[in-house]
Amino acid sequence: MPQPRWYRRLHLTWHRSGVRRGWRRGGELELMHRALSFAALGLVTLVPLLIVVAAADPVGRHGFAQWVVDGMGISGRSAAAVQRLFAAPRRVLSTTSAFSVVALAVFGLSFASVVQTGYERVWDMSAGPWHSAWRRIVWLAVLTGYLFADVQSAAVLHRLGWVRVAATLLSAVLFFWWSQRFLLGGRQSWRSLLPGSAATVVGLVGLRVFSSLVFAPLIVSNAVSYGPVGTVLIVQSWLIGAGVVVFGGALVGRQLLEERRLLEERHRAHRRRHRAG
Repeated sequence: MPQPRWYRRLHLTWHRSGVRRGWRRGGELELMHRALSFAALGLVTLVPLLIVVAAADPVGRHGFAQWVVDGMGISGRSAAAVQRLFAAPRRVLSTTSAFSVVALAVFGLSFASVVQTGYERVWDMSAGPWHSAWRRIVWLAVLTGYLFADVQSAAVLHRLGWVRVAATLLSAVLFFWWSQRFLLGGRQSWRSLLPGSAATVVGLVGLRVFSSLVFAPLIVSNAVSYGPVGTVLIVQSWLIGAGVVVFGGALVGRQLLEERRLLEERHRAHRRRHRAG
């Protein structure tokens, strides 16, 4: 049975569209697999790391819990459940063993490696040389400082409204912009990396809205049904979404760049044909 004309036209439009090319590239990138790795290693890395940093803070003691609360856009009972689960113990520094530090370093470097490899796959680049591993250490240290500063600024600027929002968005764009440039070893220009950084931040804003509407009530119900494990599952799901946004944002940035180049090439080809005619 022949297909309707509108269906053939729609199929041809989809086949030629940049959205289809981006979707196919996302499949080649194994986006969900990388997001799962991001979430798993992020949980075992960021939780203890920010708890230790928060315990060393003599004033605020805002750690992973406050970062999750801000990132998910939750409040009330949902925020209280997360705060109770990830609250920093008072004696965490004195009870931290050498094995814990080594394990944290291993997980932390693995987490940085997942992010670096994901960015390299987005841009179809080969892995950097072995001696570039120091970049992962520096990036992890900057990430920790950035998250800690973000939580502290939220506590300081919580009454300034749009000033806090603007500062948060700007700092996030700068961090993801620098992260791509740094982890890729400067093999991609600053200009080409900016769209992906902006797309990542837009995605994180969307994830925050989604979390406040969907995850917030789930945290309360899961905390009642399953206890702390239920809260962990929701936080883990949110981290998976964050992983999709981090790598997907970079992918969207590259796709926008390539679509622009393709449009310029078509425009130049059209001008050449027009002159020749």
